[in-house]
Amino acid sequence: MQQDRKKAAIAAWKERPPAVGIYLVRCAATSECWVGASQDLEKIGNRILFSLRHGSHMNRAMQAAWNAHGAESFSVEEAERLPEEALEFGLRQTLKERLAFWCGKLGAGVA
Repeated sequence: MQQDRKKAAIAAWKERPPAVGIYLVRCAATSECWVGASQDLEKIGNRILFSLRHGSHMNRAMQAAWNAHGAESFSVEEAERLPEEALEFGLRQTLKERLAFWCGKLGAGVA
């Protein structure tokens, strides 16, 4: 019985909708901030940090800050999680609008 509940819990976890929204990448050493949109907030941090560690991130300013100040100066955090209703209609447009909002609010570049 215990094994069946465990399998059911794992299956439910795999079927859950991804967390969609806006994230921030901060460099504490320079107070710089970059904003990005993701269709999976739970995985985006690993992807960004991986590309920075390997010197292959597309944002040259972010990569330069990483190279100068190192991993200990960087953090990735969730700024806004979109409600599940936003996943159904106009997801790309909603992400684009929220990204522009956060860039303007923080005076940040795009990640």
